Amino acid sequence: MTPDRAPALIVIAKSPVAGRVKTRLCPPCTPEQAAEIARAALADTLDIVAATAAGARVLALDGAPGPWIPSGFVIVPQIGRGLDERLANAFAAVTGPAVLIGMDTPQVRSGDLECAMSGVENSGTDSVLGLAADGGWWAIGLHHADPRVFVGVPMSTAQTGARQLERLAALGHRTSLLRELRDVDNFDDARAVAAEIPSSRFADAVAASDVVESATG
Repeated sequence: MTPDRAPALIVIAKSPVAGRVKTRLCPPCTPEQAAEIARAALADTLDIVAATAAGARVLALDGAPGPWIPSGFVIVPQIGRGLDERLANAFAAVTGPAVLIGMDTPQVRSGDLECAMSGVENSGTDSVLGLAADGGWWAIGLHHADPRVFVGVPMSTAQTGARQLERLAALGHRTSLLRELRDVDNFDDARAVAAEIPSSRFADAVAASDVVESATG
């Protein structure tokens, strides 16, 4: 897979502003601590994407860009009323096959992204989907943009992954599943993911939050 022929990689994210991101970390985190954890998660994710050969690297951003964005990314605003519409429009911002991930799995590795991109290039598959441990999904890849894949699928629920897989099947997609990852939704998630990547900005941010009590969800 060469960079000029590889699918695009899209990261969909919020700017790490206190009170607007990772609010489910509060409590036990303060809004400022949650924003620092989000900033680190996003920075680690963007670095992995930047280090992975791709036809294009796109950041679909809700909020203002900042110095945490590496060079080489095309920044597009998120457009749509709900997450389903925003996902559809993020895919519409690129040409050809693409893989989209969020900012909630900083433990993702280039190998995961390469596997996803290979999947959408495979003539035997139409899409790839990486399910998350909480019932959602952490990555999706398509041969081409199609708003029907997303619009009307309930997002941010314990059934989102299953409903997304059902929608792909209803559209006739041959879908390849990626390995399951754990999303960072609450502080227990943050601790578990930090333990997977101890030498990371994310792990440093979790440790710096100095939270002793486990989150209750």
